[in-house]
Amino acid sequence: MLVQRFVDAQSYEAPNHWDVKGLRLQGFADGGPENQWVGFSQFLPGGGAGPDSTPFEKIYVVIEGEMTLTIDGEVTTLGPMDSCTIPPGEERLLENRSNHVAKMIVVMPYPEGSRP
Repeated sequence: MLVQRFVDAQSYEAPNHWDVKGLRLQGFADGGPENQWVGFSQFLPGGGAGPDSTPFEKIYVVIEGEMTLTIDGEVTTLGPMDSCTIPPGEERLLENRSNHVAKMIVVMPYPEGSRP
């Protein structure tokens, strides 16, 4: 078992993201998960990511606030405890359109060759 305390979570920079603070909750460490990693993203009002896609699927779980996803022109707003799966190659735009900080869990596999 590997316990990761929130107080010890390391920050990371995600490409094509703005006004967001990402913390790695699990992953990229000896004894941690082998197949995926877990991030915690805190988006400021107006913060977001994209539009872009990844070659692997990812899962978003909104913990607090609201995040708006635009995929193929379809706009969906996720609220607390709403979740979604983004398939590989699907282009998405993710935005915090509110005046509150939005907090979200992100689960995705390791990029090719990046697992320690």
